[in-house]
Amino acid sequence: MGSHAAPNGRKRALLVSVGLVLLAAVLGVPRADGAAGEAGAADACRTTGTELPRGDCGPFWQVLAEDFNGDRVPLGGFSDCDHHADTSAAYCGGLRGAYRDNWWAYPTGWRDTANDRGRQVVGVYHPEDTVSVGPAENGDGRMFIRMWRPADGGPVHAAAVVPRAVMQMKYGKYSARIKVTALAPGYKSAWLHYGGGCEMDHPEGEWTGDLTAFHHPCGGGEQGYFPGSDDWTRWHTVSTEWTPGHVRFFVDGRQVGHDTREVPRQPLSWVLQNESALQGPGAAPGSSAQLDITWVAAYAYDWK
Repeated sequence: MGSHAAPNGRKRALLVSVGLVLLAAVLGVPRADGAAGEAGAADACRTTGTELPRGDCGPFWQVLAEDFNGDRVPLGGFSDCDHHADTSAAYCGGLRGAYRDNWWAYPTGWRDTANDRGRQVVGVYHPEDTVSVGPAENGDGRMFIRMWRPADGGPVHAAAVVPRAVMQMKYGKYSARIKVTALAPGYKSAWLHYGGGCEMDHPEGEWTGDLTAFHHPCGGGEQGYFPGSDDWTRWHTVSTEWTPGHVRFFVDGRQVGHDTREVPRQPLSWVLQNESALQGPGAAPGSSAQLDITWVAAYAYDWK
């Protein structure tokens, strides 16, 4: 999961013939890259602003609205997470109150994706020393994901956090506002839904590269590849809308991709996965990099 590159080594969108693009625009036929000729369309909640969106929108019923302005979680809080792992009953024993109810993390010792890709630098999940919640310098509540590599050259300490409210949920809308606030080579994100041969990734990419979305049709087939931004170090609102037969990806309220090919039809969990790089240089010994999340919002589909 999370092992991607731009098709044919390109960093920008796929080249598609003019005739095929026009046909897709007129008829709504999916392009070769899975998009359907409606690039730039607004997401269902019009989530273009900086504030946490609250309330239902369109066919989506909000089940999680977290701006991290409540209790703090110091380093060490996301610990003892190997309880009912990877199920909707999972929890971290080190958390308390609402954060214990609402959040889980991949347990200490789980290996990240780079371990299966022959990379020289790999990662191991360590939520207890990478994830915290508290105010930024301006007072804004945030979840901080600070990954790092020990000075002795050991594995990267990686972090994957999971909103419990939408674990094993079928369809829905998933949004967050994020920014890489400390940049170094060798670190990436691959926020995803996956399972049963299906995978939807958004946002994904090395933090020194592009912010991109991918869709792997269930059962195989060419991946859908959708560039969204070339800069992780600016604030972005990212959203995935997953409905029967459709997955749509948005950056700052603008649709950047749409695929209809073999979209998942089974419950999946939303994993906010951050790990060691799969392309380019590995993280240097003693280095670190940080992603800030200022809010997360998630919605069920058509539950009402």
